[in-house]
Amino acid sequence: MDATATASSIDEAAASIEQRMIALRHALHRDPEVGLDLPRTQRKVLDELADLPLEITLGQDCSSITAVLRGSGGPDAPAVLLRADMDALAVDEQSGVPYASEVPGAMHACGHDLHTAMLAGAARILAERRHELPGDVVLMFQPGEEMHDGGAVMVREGVLDAAGRRADAAYALHVMSSRYPPGTIATREGAIMAAADGFAVTIHGRGGHSSAPHLAVDPVPVAAECVLALQSYVTRRVDVFDPIVVGIGHLAAGDRRAPNAIPETAQLTASVRSWSHAARAAFREEAARLVRSIAEAHGARAEVEHLDGYPVTLNDPLEARFAIDVAASLLGDDRVQELPAPLSGSEDFSRVLAEVPGAFLVLGAAPAGADPAAVADNHSPHAVFDDGVLVDGAAVYASLAARRLAQLATTRG
Repeated sequence: MDATATASSIDEAAASIEQRMIALRHALHRDPEVGLDLPRTQRKVLDELADLPLEITLGQDCSSITAVLRGSGGPDAPAVLLRADMDALAVDEQSGVPYASEVPGAMHACGHDLHTAMLAGAARILAERRHELPGDVVLMFQPGEEMHDGGAVMVREGVLDAAGRRADAAYALHVMSSRYPPGTIATREGAIMAAADGFAVTIHGRGGHSSAPHLAVDPVPVAAECVLALQSYVTRRVDVFDPIVVGIGHLAAGDRRAPNAIPETAQLTASVRSWSHAARAAFREEAARLVRSIAEAHGARAEVEHLDGYPVTLNDPLEARFAIDVAASLLGDDRVQELPAPLSGSEDFSRVLAEVPGAFLVLGAAPAGADPAAVADNHSPHAVFDDGVLVDGAAVYASLAARRLAQLATTRG
């Protein structure tokens, strides 16, 4: 399969269905749903895919859609997975776009409506070329990426083996409403998104009267010391080139109506970001020992709870390099960036990449003509995404699948 000819053909096919993708994206944007249960979103996507030759399976524990497009390779042929997340955020939209959310308290503020429309477009492009594909494509339409771990649910329900055998490679795109010019692809080898976990501590002391602190065990200064110690830990015990970021998001003790009472307990909760499995594991062990030791030194007791979130999103080096080459062949070298460092957000596509080699790519979608450094970022109620990148995204999705299948088939042959 000639890569240049394929790129041109797929790019033209994506452009020919631009209005169709825009219509789906706007329909999804007007009617956003949050979490794992997205029945209206699922119905819209199923309607869009209804005329395509797909084997469709619906999720049992979430409103997922797994669609398999069979190529011409037979039962032992390679398979490539493409993923799009479909859920919205619990945000009141203030973007001012004419297709703004009509659902109070819900908004596609992270651009998942674009991902869904792009993947539906890629499905149409690939379906028209299915007899040229030497393998199968698994289309993963996923709910619940925003804090609900829908990726783990779909992996548990068998999305990676939907073609009848394990997918050989997997790819996902994610749009950004700021930072990158529209139509720019950015990715890197290795870690691209952080692990995001929680760390909750309850300090158990002994309450009493503030006029006689020696008769009590005050948990408040213990908690304060733990906060400072955690900040010192990440700057003095952690490798600066394999970092951990700890942010204390909650600190509470006592009752403001009784300022003269020493409380029984104090609580703190932190967000913990890391970019390697080793750093993540080390924090779990060492941070717990740190706060327990501080509490014990003061005659208190620390109860620690680790709140597991998404693991590190790790791009396979070979797959990341392949994705960069594909994007450059489609969009030009000037529209492809290799990130010098990973991003600090987290992603449940990490669940897929923990099982299958692949790559996660960022697609700039800032409004045309705007300064990407000055516009609202993802998750903002003011975030606006450029419809013009739908063609780029669909073409990249389709090209990743078509070209990787061709490579895999040649290697196996």
